[in-house]
Amino acid sequence: MRRCAVTRAELPKARLLRFVIGPEDQVVPDLAGRLPGRGIYVAAERDVLARAVEKGVFSRAARRKVHVAPELPAEMERMLAQRLTDTVALARKAGQAIAGREKTLAALRAGEAVLLLQASDGSAREMAGVRPPSGPESRICCLSACELGMAFGRDRVIHAAVLAGGLSDRIYEEALRLSGFREQQDRQMLGDEAGVCLAGEGLREKG
Repeated sequence: MRRCAVTRAELPKARLLRFVIGPEDQVVPDLAGRLPGRGIYVAAERDVLARAVEKGVFSRAARRKVHVAPELPAEMERMLAQRLTDTVALARKAGQAIAGREKTLAALRAGEAVLLLQASDGSAREMAGVRPPSGPESRICCLSACELGMAFGRDRVIHAAVLAGGLSDRIYEEALRLSGFREQQDRQMLGDEAGVCLAGEGLREKG
């Protein structure tokens, strides 16, 4: 657990972004959590990070004037999306992720899928009849069809499944953080249930 520098709420690391202050007093994202220096933690939500930028939270936390780019929230969304896409691609190469409606349905029926990935911009017709394996919290819907396609070496992917293996928790945690930047968009695309599938009440918390 770490405390958000903006809201002061204690949250699991999986729901936080870590930043450090670089040698030229610039705010540097540390998504892997490995950079040296004292970490400044901010909840993985677009509006919270925007408040941190606007209100000088990083300077207060560092106890000195630091430089933070005004476009940091947009840059963080891009970085988080790339990180999630890369992790899904890694799972595909390891045989732990498959794409395509029929293959996804087969994995769900066989009880092999632990996460359902669905494109945020898929149509209602495309989404119909595909249910997550363990309720809404096991559905990831914060990547577009093009982003999912990149993970699988295709132009566009609507449905994919993550199978049991060492990468499923990493994918879940990366998606949890990205959903904080895209939750409103996802609600508009897929409806309330899909929009909160990784941000609502009752989810398993990752430390």
